[in-house]
Amino acid sequence: MHSVRERESAPPTGGRHRSSHRRERPRRRGRTALVAGLVTVGLLGSAAFFLDGGRGDTTGAAPHPRGTVRTSPTPTPAPSRTPPSSPTPTPPPSSPAPTSTPTSTRIDVPATGPGTFVTARAGGAKVGRGTRLLRYAVQVETGLDISPDRAANEMADILAAPRGWARNGVSSFQLVGAGQPYDLMVKIATPGTADALCWAGIHQDTHGEYNCEIPDGVVVNLKRWVKGSPTFDGPIHEYRALIVNHEMGHFLDYTHQTCAGPGQLAPVMMQQIKGLHGCVANAWPYDRNGDLVTGPPA
Repeated sequence: MHSVRERESAPPTGGRHRSSHRRERPRRRGRTALVAGLVTVGLLGSAAFFLDGGRGDTTGAAPHPRGTVRTSPTPTPAPSRTPPSSPTPTPPPSSPAPTSTPTSTRIDVPATGPGTFVTARAGGAKVGRGTRLLRYAVQVETGLDISPDRAANEMADILAAPRGWARNGVSSFQLVGAGQPYDLMVKIATPGTADALCWAGIHQDTHGEYNCEIPDGVVVNLKRWVKGSPTFDGPIHEYRALIVNHEMGHFLDYTHQTCAGPGQLAPVMMQQIKGLHGCVANAWPYDRNGDLVTGPPA
C-alpha cells in the first residue's frame, strides 16, 4: 500500500558521438618508406578508435493516465531498478471468509522472477448496486506456484463479501478475464518484481515487503499474499482481504487513516502492518452492523 502517487517521466536516450581523422600519406619510395607509412597509419587508426567514444541508451516508459481502459494485458517486464519502500499491506481480524478455497500458503516465494505475467481467464458478474463500475483483471508472475484463476476468484469473493466495498451503494466491481476491457490490473509478483514495478509506477521503495497502488493497477507482493503479515496472526484469507480492500480503497479515492482509539477496529485504510496503535486488526471496510470503520487522517 502506498502513501503517495507520483508519476515518473521517461529518462532521455543517450546519443553517440563519432570523430574521424584523415591524414595524407607522404610520398616516399623504397621499402623503408613503405614500412614507416604503414606504422603511422596503424597508430592513427588506434587513436581514432579510442577517441570515437561509447554509446549510451537509456529508455523508460511513462505510466498510463489513471482511468484509461486497457484491453489486452501483455507480459510486463520488470524495470531494471528494484529499490523498495515502506507503504502497504496490513493485518486483519475475524470476518467473512471467501467462498473459494484460498491459494495454498505452502509455496515457494522466490526473491525475484522474470517480470512477465499470466492473465487469469476467470471472469464474473458485477457485484454491488453502485453505478461506479470498476472492472479488474488479475495477473500472476510467470513461473509461480499460484493459479491465476484461483487467485482471481478469491479476490472476487473478497469484493463481493457483505462487509466489502460493494456495500457502499456507490461502487460495483466486475472480474474480467484475459483479453477483456478493464479499468485496473491486479498483479501478484515476487518481492523483487514488486519493488521494480512500484518504483517504476510511483517512485516508491517497497523494500521487498510491501504492496502498492500504481497508475491503473495494484501490485501485490507475493510474500504478503502467501505469508500474511508479521503483525497479524489470523487466517491467511483475512489478510488477503485486507490487501484487496486497502488497495481497492485507494481506487475509490480513500486516503490513509489511523486508529480512532484503543480497542476499536482498525480502519481498512490504516497501514496496519506498521502497527495497530491500540486498535484491533480488521480486514473489512464495514463492521458487522454495516457501519463504515473510519479513523483520523494519517
